[in-house]
Amino acid sequence: MSARQTTPDFTRPALAPGLLGAIALVAFLAVIGDDGWFTVARFVIAILALIMLVFAVQAKQWWWLPPLAAIAVLWNPVLPIVLPLVGWQIAHGVGAIVFVASGLLIKVHRVD
Repeated sequence: MSARQTTPDFTRPALAPGLLGAIALVAFLAVIGDDGWFTVARFVIAILALIMLVFAVQAKQWWWLPPLAAIAVLWNPVLPIVLPLVGWQIAHGVGAIVFVASGLLIKVHRVD
């Protein structure tokens, strides 16, 4: 018997940036308050959130737009938002959950 392999009907293009975003949020917990490194964190996280927004639009999964847009705005390096340490710690945890969940659940149908 030969095993028949089929290609799935969809891809998960947001999985890699979602996992990278979650890793970045957890790693950058250590630099909250350091102006130099936290600015780098803001750029990385905001850019990954915007990439995820594009994939959500491509997949027509509109419910992911508000949480991903909130991440992009909150970590926006151009007009930085100031939060207390505890606020940033909570935001990093919630943001990591949003990144992983959206990365797993945003699916784009294959076009053959």
